[in-house]
Amino acid sequence: MLGYTVAPGIPELRAKIAAEYALRYGVPVDPEEVVITTGSSAGFQLAILAAFEAGDQVAITRPGYPAYRNTLVALGCRVVDLDVGPANRFQPTVAMLDALPEAPAGLVVASPSNPTGTIIDTGELAELAAWCARHDCLLISDEIYHQISYGRPCASARQFGSDAVVVGSVSKYHSMTGWRLGWLLLPKELRRPVELLQGNLAICAPAVSQAAALAAFSPEARAELDGHVARYARNRDLLLRRLPELGVTTFAPPDGAFYAWADCSTACARLGVPTPTVSAMPQWSTPMPFIRRTTCSTSSGVTSPWYGQPSATETAQRTRMPSACAAARIASGRSCSPERSPAE
Repeated sequence: MLGYTVAPGIPELRAKIAAEYALRYGVPVDPEEVVITTGSSAGFQLAILAAFEAGDQVAITRPGYPAYRNTLVALGCRVVDLDVGPANRFQPTVAMLDALPEAPAGLVVASPSNPTGTIIDTGELAELAAWCARHDCLLISDEIYHQISYGRPCASARQFGSDAVVVGSVSKYHSMTGWRLGWLLLPKELRRPVELLQGNLAICAPAVSQAAALAAFSPEARAELDGHVARYARNRDLLLRRLPELGVTTFAPPDGAFYAWADCSTACARLGVPTPTVSAMPQWSTPMPFIRRTTCSTSSGVTSPWYGQPSATETAQRTRMPSACAAARIASGRSCSPERSPAE
């Protein structure tokens, strides 16, 4: 168990993950399509290195997860921003892609999204997948928050063909953040390049984590994990009830994950403090002792352009509020402290 595994991951885990797609989405997946990675972050890096050349354009949403931009830039790609907002539920559309001067080499979508929590409609994801297929654009679908949703279905890009790269992880639904284990579903032409890159850059994903993840996909684990999601849902309902009482009345539809992407300008004005340009709530375990001095309220957010400066069409000042923490903290208006875990 403590030795290296084969680069793509142990066969038992690849088979379990492949079976999950038949169970969740009704689509067959060959275990050979699955590569186990050191978290979804390493999976994203491997996919970028395997699929693109330096100078290729890759489209991402703004606001969006900052590591997409940072990784793409670090690996030599050119980022194309797709400004999203309330009119499109903070998700990209085919119309946005059609409006670009040229088709990008890749498109990154996230559903449920970090930081907005919104979910792409099934029909819209199908249209994006079809557009990418027509324009030789690689669709990379970040699905690490799947199974954490509140009444709105999460479609997988794998339902619309095998040309897309699908990114998964045990960090969110499975509550295994520190185990650093993710996976990719890969088109045939990318499987061998990703395997070779993995072998050179990491050798394999952590062997102990791979063994532990086998149990995470069991029926017994699923029952416990669904209980976590039920708790997130209760916290979300409480957050949505308390935000207006705190003067925060405008936010993205929190369809999934455990965030609310909210306009905090009115609350800041009421408190008589400056409104931050962009305020983002860090993950619950991020050690940032300066946080409370830099935010416009007692919630644990941090003034930062991490999630993308407001677009030309969206001037609201927004903050990402996590709900994966104790209900008492949400009720008090403090949300999650960065020193605390969601299981506090």
